[in-house]
Amino acid sequence: MKRMLVVDDEPSITTLLKYNLEKENFEVEVAHDGQQAIDAALSTSFDFIILDLMLPKVNGFDVTKRLRKEHVQTPIIMLTAKDDTVDKIIGLEMGADDYLTKPFSPRELVARIRAVERRYESQQIVTEKKSMQDNKGKAETQDSLKIGELVAYPKDYRVLKNDVELSFTKKEFELLIYFMRRLNRIISREELMTSIWQDEMYHLSRTVDIHVSHLREKIEDQPKKPKYIVTVRGFGYKFQEPER
Repeated sequence: MKRMLVVDDEPSITTLLKYNLEKENFEVEVAHDGQQAIDAALSTSFDFIILDLMLPKVNGFDVTKRLRKEHVQTPIIMLTAKDDTVDKIIGLEMGADDYLTKPFSPRELVARIRAVERRYESQQIVTEKKSMQDNKGKAETQDSLKIGELVAYPKDYRVLKNDVELSFTKKEFELLIYFMRRLNRIISREELMTSIWQDEMYHLSRTVDIHVSHLREKIEDQPKKPKYIVTVRGFGYKFQEPER
């Protein structure tokens, strides 16, 4: 289930949006001012943010600017109370993905969400293909993957670090190989859940985080300061080659 953060200072609007978005199978969290929105987006991973422009404490422009500065790449649909082209342009320049002018119908909002979702998925496919092409020659040689001090042999179910063999559970191994084949690509928790666990009955939101934590304990020199699997706040994880 995809997670949505709805930010508006009018309870009637957040109640209406929460009701309609939950009918579309979104899990919805609500914030009523800009600072709450920043705190929520920096501490929790969301798939979408619906963000009102005129908010107490921190306005929607500054919320968007702060999140993008913190590398939170979650798609943002901005809500504006007036049909002001300048506001829309500023919002898009700050990093919003789309905008909607009040009043609007919940069905129109859902349609905009689906459109942004399709756009992101298309971009992700292109990025993944390019990343795999760019990194294939560097990271994968015949039946092995080599990144930093790690050498993995997917067919043999083996991973070595500095020539010392490491031990993994089946899911930990699958997760590591998935990461290594997507070097330097930001990967969402939902993508990992879908790709690694597929149709299995794993619906706990912490499943991915727990397995990543276990992986870090096995492959990182300092699990609390990871060099390989880094967290990208507001989106997911990225597997990278450590700096020498």
